[in-house]
Amino acid sequence: MQTKPSPEFRHSTLAAEAEGILRACVHCGFCNATCPTYQILGDELDGPRGRIYLIKEMLEGAQVGRSTQEHLDRCLTCLNCETTCPSGVEYGRLVAIGRTLVDERVDRPPARRLERWLLREVLTSRAFAPLLRLAGMFSALLPGALKSKLPRRPEPRAASWPTSSHARKVILLGGCVQPAMMPNVNSATARVLDAAGIETLIVDGAGCCGALREHLSDPAGGLADARRNIDVWWPLVAAGTIEAIVMNASACGLAVKHYGEALQKDAAYAGKAARISALARDLGELLPDLVPALAAKIRHRAAGRIAVHAPCSLQHGQRLRGGVETHLQLLGFDVRVAGSENHLCCGSAGTYSVLQPQLATQLRDRKLTHLSRLEPEWIVSSNVGCIQHLQSGTDIPVRHWVELVDLALEP
Repeated sequence: MQTKPSPEFRHSTLAAEAEGILRACVHCGFCNATCPTYQILGDELDGPRGRIYLIKEMLEGAQVGRSTQEHLDRCLTCLNCETTCPSGVEYGRLVAIGRTLVDERVDRPPARRLERWLLREVLTSRAFAPLLRLAGMFSALLPGALKSKLPRRPEPRAASWPTSSHARKVILLGGCVQPAMMPNVNSATARVLDAAGIETLIVDGAGCCGALREHLSDPAGGLADARRNIDVWWPLVAAGTIEAIVMNASACGLAVKHYGEALQKDAAYAGKAARISALARDLGELLPDLVPALAAKIRHRAAGRIAVHAPCSLQHGQRLRGGVETHLQLLGFDVRVAGSENHLCCGSAGTYSVLQPQLATQLRDRKLTHLSRLEPEWIVSSNVGCIQHLQSGTDIPVRHWVELVDLALEP
């Protein structure tokens, strides 16, 4: 697909990058077959092919307005289309560029601007935890859309941190919202790794991986988050004492694995970012190494069937499929995956469920319908957003898979 940028974009670095990505697109439409929003809305402009054309027309000088902005906003950035595309089009990067360029030209309504600003600044700040507690105290006064975002499940056990020291050490990215919304996930991760002879470190000063700001059309803020994390991790990484930087929220893993690419033109950070990305591992990637040690220490297992939901950031972004369920089965758990639409997004997608609640709810209910057919006693996933979003629509307990492994190790 050839594009001739208009004079307005001719010297734009982002436009040049978008033009390069567009050259690979052959307009075949395979992507629409796996696009969640196209499946629900049936509108060509709410599928990857239509959004690609909107971006192409903008680069060629077509006028853009709120309609273009809304079609791009409705994209979940689930990257399902990328794993389907026979031409290898980097759609995720293309739509990020498209959103940035559209936002430079189209003002959002004041209420929408405020909403996005609050999501960027509050979710990534230290104020989030106390605000979450305050919201819980006054939940009866909150609108239904916000009330559904509050954690409503008890923690399965006290969030104690292991005190043992091991020669093998990893850094764990604490994340921005997970410590407040689901504090047991990080401590369960530390306990499971401890049982396998690995010490888990959380470095003060690290925070949001940068994905949240990137998804809200603040790429500069996303890069600033990346640089901050690199700075606080670097002394341990440079000392050679760390064998991996572990993420137990899959979207964070995808972001950190892309630090090297995102900062490759930054002379001060390129080398460090590449090293950090090379060390980045989703927690599920460690499971093959952990299984022998954990299997010997399993005391009991959660009774009943477990349904697994693989987040899009894991199966499409990082392209890690089947590992978690396979190795949970090796640990003796009764694990199943949905027979239909296992590849489709649940509708969480970072802040998407807040910004696009109607579509997000439709996708959630569609996902839960397929998972419920397995008649599970538990649903597990690998992402705080997916867990919270799915739990808001079902009474079946939804957990991070590491919590069930942790429970099985409990004396």
